[in-house]
Amino acid sequence: MLRRRSPQEKKRLSYAKDRRNAYGENDKSSRKNIRRNKRAPHRANRHRVRQVLEAAVGAVDEGAEEEVERRLLAKRPKSWEKSPDAPLGEIVQYTLRRRMTLGTGDSGRDAARLEHVRRRTRQSAD
Repeated sequence: MLRRRSPQEKKRLSYAKDRRNAYGENDKSSRKNIRRNKRAPHRANRHRVRQVLEAAVGAVDEGAEEEVERRLLAKRPKSWEKSPDAPLGEIVQYTLRRRMTLGTGDSGRDAARLEHVRRRTRQSAD
């Protein structure tokens, strides 16, 4: 049977395990852009392979076959990798530090919150 977690433990786990998009773009646009960025290099690779292979259409010629293989292996395939999202604890700390630096809001209260979040994220790392 699963052990029941306290609200404090849930919060600590949330700061450590929940992730947020920290790339700097609109997080809603990522829904489309991630898919698009994964598709584009695959499409370009397929296009390049098709163009190279079209040059070898016709009668079997060993010289042409070797040339096509050399051209295919000459260029590394394009790829794309998503930058990982940041843990929620880091995002909250960044937001509080920025708020204190800019002087918006109640800086004393934000400092207390920042220390609280730091303590929570340190506990989850242990």
